[in-house]
Amino acid sequence: MDQPPNGPQGPDGQTTPTSPSLPGCYRHPDRETGIRCTRCERPICPECMVNASVGFHCPDCARGTGGTGPGPAAVRPRTLAGGSIAADPRLVTKLLIGVNLALFLVQLSVGDRFTNQFQMLGRAYVSFPGPVEGVAEGQWYRLLTAMFLHGSYMHILFNMLSLWWLGGPLEGALGRARYLALYFCSGLAGSALSYLIAEPNQPSLGASGAIFGLFGATAALVRRLNADMRPVVALLVINLVFTFTWPDIAWQAHIGGLVAGAAIGYAMLHAPRERRTLVQYGTCALVLVVVVGLTLLRTAQLT
Repeated sequence: MDQPPNGPQGPDGQTTPTSPSLPGCYRHPDRETGIRCTRCERPICPECMVNASVGFHCPDCARGTGGTGPGPAAVRPRTLAGGSIAADPRLVTKLLIGVNLALFLVQLSVGDRFTNQFQMLGRAYVSFPGPVEGVAEGQWYRLLTAMFLHGSYMHILFNMLSLWWLGGPLEGALGRARYLALYFCSGLAGSALSYLIAEPNQPSLGASGAIFGLFGATAALVRRLNADMRPVVALLVINLVFTFTWPDIAWQAHIGGLVAGAAIGYAMLHAPRERRTLVQYGTCALVLVVVVGLTLLRTAQLT
C-alpha cells in the first residue's frame, strides 16, 4: 500500500510529517536519522545501529546477509570506500610491516653497500668503493625502494608503530586494493618532492612519506564519519613540529606524502557512488602523473 504524500501514518491514523532534509530509517520509516550504514549506506536509526570497526552497520550487514535496498552497494556488503570486505582487515598492513622489517634486517646484515644502492638519492656521488648513481642517472627505482629502508632502530620503530595505528583502520575503511594504492602513491609523491627540492647528493630513506599519506587519509576518514577531528589534528601538528625541528629529517617527503594522502583519501571516501571507482583511481593516476612530471623536471635540471 502506498504511503500518503505527506508522510507515514501514526497509530491514530493521522499523518506524521517528515523533514525533507533527513531520510527515515529503512526499518522504521517514521524515525528520521542522519546516520547511514557504512557498508550499504542505508539510513539507520539508533535502535538499528550496530557498532563496527568503522562507523555503524545496519542489522542486515552486521549479520553478513547484505542489504536489499537500491544500488550495487546494497546487494553486497562493501567497505566505506566501496572495497571488498576482507576476513582480516589488517592483512596488508601486517605484510607491509613485515616487508619493512625484513629489509631492515638485510640492511643490518649487508651494510651500507645495500643501503646505498636502494636509498633515495638525486645525483651520483663518490663513495667507497666507487661512485653511487642516483635518480638523475636513470635509477628511478630509488623513488620506490627508499620507502622500505630505515636508518636506525628508532627510525623503523616509530614508523612501524605509526603504520600499525593508522594503517589498520584505513585498510578496513578502504579495502585492500584502495589502501595499497593510497600507500604507494603517497610514498612516491614524498620521494618525488624530496628529489625535486632536496640537495641532489643528500640521501634519504624511510616509510615516512607513505605514513604521512596515511595521516592525510585518516583526516579524510574522520571527516567522512563526522567524528571529532581534534585528536587527529593534534597528532598531525606534533608530527609536523618534529618534522621541521628534528635534525636529519627529509621534510620534503613528509609534506609530499601528506598532500597526496589527503587528496587520495578525500577522493576515496567522498567520491559519488555512481562514479566512485573512476574518481578514486583517477585521483591516484593523477598523483602518479605529478610524480613523473616532478621527476622529469628535476632530472632535466640536474643533467
